[in-house]
Order: sequence, then C-alpha cells, then structure tokens
Amino acid sequence: MTYDVIIIGAGPAGSSAALFTAKAGKKTLVIDNNQSVTKRAWVENHYGVEAIAGPDLVEIGKKQAAKFGTEFVQGKAEQLAKTEEGFQVTTDNGAYEGKHVILATGLSVELAEASGIQTRPGTEPRIKTVVDADVQGSTSLKGVWAAGTTAGVSMHTIVTAGDGAKVAINVISELNGERYVDHDILKA
Repeated sequence: MTYDVIIIGAGPAGSSAALFTAKAGKKTLVIDNNQSVTKRAWVENHYGVEAIAGPDLVEIGKKQAAKFGTEFVQGKAEQLAKTEEGFQVTTDNGAYEGKHVILATGLSVELAEASGIQTRPGTEPRIKTVVDADVQGSTSLKGVWAAGTTAGVSMHTIVTAGDGAKVAINVISELNGERYVDHDILKA
C-alpha cells in the first residue's frame, strides 16, 4: 500500500502535519517511536489551552489526526530509501511506501543523516544538529520534508505544531499542483 504522505513522529509537529494532510484527503501514515520530548512537558504557553500535560497534548493531537483518517503505527524508522514512486521507510517492524515523507523527529536527526539528508548546526539550547530545510520545509532530498524542532524551529509546542501545519500545507500543495488552503467556517 502506498501512502501520499508518511510522517515520522507523532509529537506536535507530526500530528499537526497529519491532521492537515488527512483532512485534505491525502492517505497519511504516522510512524511513531513514542519518544516525543513533549511527553515530559507541562504546557501553559500554548494558545487556546489554559494548561495541559504534555502526554495529554500528544494524545489529543493524535486523536484529531485519526479523526480524519490518519493511520498510526508504532515503531522506529530505521531507513529511508528513494523508490520509483517516492520513498520506502523501513522500521523495526515493517516497511511502508509513500510519495512524500515529513520528518518530525524532534531532537533526532539520526534518520536524516543516515539517509544522506543535509544537516546543519542547531540554534536552540541543547540542540546540536537539525535538518537543513528551507522556509517551506523542503530538505536536500526532494520529496522529504522536515518540520518542527528537527527542522530548526523553536521547540515550543505551539511553534512546532504550527510548523508541522505549514509543511503539510506545502506538501498538499505540491501533491495537488496548486496552492492548498484549509479554512473551516463556523456553522450557523
């Protein structure tokens, strides 16, 4: 089975990206190793949320993405290889194929480096290396994108979630061949 988008990581960046891609009708898979740094956080600086435990924020994000059809699998992505149709992501418990891949791997650039994707020094405290992504989220390997902390944005959950949404919109736009916009309106 080929997915339109495979997202690696289910923290705020990954689940936010999945929410947008699945809602846009793109067949979306999220591969998660359950290591999100957000699971150790207490969050009181996230717009629209008074206060929430990091594990609860992660679970709500996953639930929102699943509502629109995102599939989730537990596993560690170990290899990323180019195929005729896109990419194959091999995990510790299976392999999956997709047209585009979004790296939302938080503090880890291990998979990116193993795949030959360019990295650069990080600017956040304690973040030594990030994926070298342009403002759209595109990496040195066409069809592979980076979002959130791994892409070098501030590791605050609201920033990484927004970056995941931004990158997803860019991926959807590329898949559609035109700029994608998703604006829900209040129902009367």
